[in-house]
Amino acid sequence: MLTDIEIAQQAKMMKIGQIAEKLGISEDELEPYGHYKAKLSQKLFDRVKDNKDGKLILVTAINPTPAGEGKTTTSVGLCEGMNKIGKKTCVALREPSLGPVFGIKGGAAGGGYSQVVPMEDINLHFTGDMHAITAANNLLAAMIDNHIQQGNELNIDVRRILFKRCLDMNDRALRNCVVGMGGKANGVPREDHFQITVASEIMAILCLATDLNDLKRRLGNILIGYTNDNKPLFARDLKAVGAMTALLRDAINPNLVQTLENNPAIIHGGPFANIAHGCNSVRATKLALKLSDYVVTEAGFGSDLGAEKFFDIKCRTAGLKPDCVVLVATIRALKYNGGVAKADLAKENVEALQKGIVNLGVHIENMRAFGVPVVVAINHFATDTDAEIELVRKFCQKMVVKVAFSDVFAKGGEGAVELAEEVVSAIDDEMSSFAPIYDEKLTIKEKLEIVATKIYRADGVVYTAKADKAIREIEELGLDRVPICVAKTQYSLSDNPTMLGKPTGFKITVSDVRASSGAGFVVIYTGDIMTMPGLPKVPSAEKIDVDENGVISGLF
Repeated sequence: MLTDIEIAQQAKMMKIGQIAEKLGISEDELEPYGHYKAKLSQKLFDRVKDNKDGKLILVTAINPTPAGEGKTTTSVGLCEGMNKIGKKTCVALREPSLGPVFGIKGGAAGGGYSQVVPMEDINLHFTGDMHAITAANNLLAAMIDNHIQQGNELNIDVRRILFKRCLDMNDRALRNCVVGMGGKANGVPREDHFQITVASEIMAILCLATDLNDLKRRLGNILIGYTNDNKPLFARDLKAVGAMTALLRDAINPNLVQTLENNPAIIHGGPFANIAHGCNSVRATKLALKLSDYVVTEAGFGSDLGAEKFFDIKCRTAGLKPDCVVLVATIRALKYNGGVAKADLAKENVEALQKGIVNLGVHIENMRAFGVPVVVAINHFATDTDAEIELVRKFCQKMVVKVAFSDVFAKGGEGAVELAEEVVSAIDDEMSSFAPIYDEKLTIKEKLEIVATKIYRADGVVYTAKADKAIREIEELGLDRVPICVAKTQYSLSDNPTMLGKPTGFKITVSDVRASSGAGFVVIYTGDIMTMPGLPKVPSAEKIDVDENGVISGLF
């Protein structure tokens, strides 16, 4: 059996200009990065801005498990399947972070015969967007410390600097550090912190900005800290915005690549959903809608994280109105939610499936709460038995939701034809009445209470003294009447990763709250969530190699 990278390396790719032609994009609207990648220019945005929008399909999932759900694989496969049934469809995805690539989770280019290519490029440096975001972030951090070193005219309180450095790598040793050591010439010593690039506010800003001017405005609004007399300081106060924008000038433009079946794929931005808002860029999605009849996009992790933020942050900010939600699950993952050990998931266990399928039920109800038609996609495995499949069909029938069994990993687009037909049928049969689940003008606590009780099914919310103090400060600055972005474990509907299925009798504990005033939301930190992951005992990096011809192996 071929690995993902072996399948990708055997792909017969078309030159990127040929892929662009499928979307009606001319050569002078492309900025090529070699033969198979390109940036999509502002000239293209300006030309198609009055085009009619296509239909928007969001792919989300149940809570992730070690068994895997295949959300990106399903997203790519659905695009292939839609094109197979004659629907002009583009997939719009997030860019992978190097952290999971070399850590444990893996890349974000799909899998098997349902991938975007060139897979190695996409999963590694791609067109340099991640590096540009990292550089812009760390330029601001450097300018903060330099300002303090050069006399501190702004009277920055070194104990209350909120802005963190970042690195697109899992490096737990950098979570907490001290900078400015080594004497007077090397800066003022202070405690500092790193987070992974995909959790940086710069990443969120890039993904929510509508154009270069909006990007500059948002960068200027970043709350970097406070003065010694307790006044807020923003990035614009340091005169850092112009240089940061210069670093991001090219990164703001989406990237065009292709699927294994030579269908267009637009990939741009990559915030995680457990520690950030979990969606690709507004620019990528809106451009895809102008160029296609249907657009398949995804949101990270389960619907309680990625989809909720897609609806309440991205759609609200960009004025998007999704037409359908595809909710991905596997029978293996549902059995895991029912208490089956990972090693035993291949064995038939209808009783465990019956117990674990309640997790799917919660996610179906969650998506319906936003007024959008739902189609369940069961990512099919050979170990799925007839009895288990029948149970899932009856469960979906009872919940009055369409269900399709897809096999895109092994069959590509051919394995998604049933799913594609069900999605088109859902869009045609049921008009979306999408609406966010809360009013952004509510207080922070009121908004979180709605998300916690209606989406997570919690009994309420508990706040630490630190969180309460942070909320008061944000309210005093007038930065609270915006959407919230909850940083929470992806493995459970609760903030406890060990509580699987449909947990009850719990409350969400908030440890801290921070204003991402440039991005335009407030981040709520729950449980033990960290914004700088660590590497596992055996990181994926140990398996990756390059031969004398430059051919990469071991990359999934």
